[in-house]
Amino acid sequence: MSTSTIHDIGYRHYEGRRSGRAYVMRSLYVHNLRAAFGLGRPARAKVMPFLLAAIMLLPAAGSVAVVAVAKRPEALMRYSSYAVTLQVIIAIFLATQAPVLASREIRFHVVPLYFSRPVGHLDFVLAKLGALATALFALMAVPVTVLYVGGLVTKVPDSWHQFLHYLAGLAGCVLFALVLAAIGTVVAAFTPRRGLGVAAVIAVYMITSTFTLIIQGIAEHQTNFTLAGWIGVLAPFNLIDIVQVRLLGQQKSAVDVPSGTFSGVVALALCAVIVAGSVAVLYRRFWKAGLS
Repeated sequence: MSTSTIHDIGYRHYEGRRSGRAYVMRSLYVHNLRAAFGLGRPARAKVMPFLLAAIMLLPAAGSVAVVAVAKRPEALMRYSSYAVTLQVIIAIFLATQAPVLASREIRFHVVPLYFSRPVGHLDFVLAKLGALATALFALMAVPVTVLYVGGLVTKVPDSWHQFLHYLAGLAGCVLFALVLAAIGTVVAAFTPRRGLGVAAVIAVYMITSTFTLIIQGIAEHQTNFTLAGWIGVLAPFNLIDIVQVRLLGQQKSAVDVPSGTFSGVVALALCAVIVAGSVAVLYRRFWKAGLS
């Protein structure tokens, strides 16, 4: 006959290494960044982000190939115009991946990670925004870097001039990533179902872009070029193009941009307001959902 014994070992305090706030935030950031590319998830979750990343690379590779074969340096795409030219692909990436980082957790009121200490409200928001912004930056910066390296390899003249334009292009990518991540995450956070989140982000992009193009077309037809330029601040890609043109000295990629350095300062300030405002909105949204 077997007998059972209960051993009273008492309560033992944890004496191992304790990770602080930075480790918690870094864990959240890495988890969300991996989720944005479908890493650690089923194979079908990886198809869309990596397919879109490949599509983003194709024009850069083609441009470099034309320069190498035809010996035509002017065929190299401009760094600052790359994101504007491929804005539809970027918008699709944002629409499909922003709900992955926000919608599911809002719907089910649970975070996929288990923490041994409370997660700060602001840390939770910044980790998500930072992860999506990093994913968007990689999506845009990698092909821009391919253009630059391809230009060096094919010996495009005036390498120093190209380097300065490359840095300006990267700065534009940072702005695109921050503003688009802010807008996409806010929209996704208010659409608990992922499918609705995808549709909502696409709708916001299409409505703002279409409305801006229509008003610009009407304004230019009536020779009101001031209105045509300033109305561009309503569309994210046009807004950042104003900064690239007026503050970074790049050629315009949008239909029209307002004149003067002041317009660039206003556009940059609006970018800051969008990012800061999204942090405040997401802070409130996740707090009400009991996620942070």
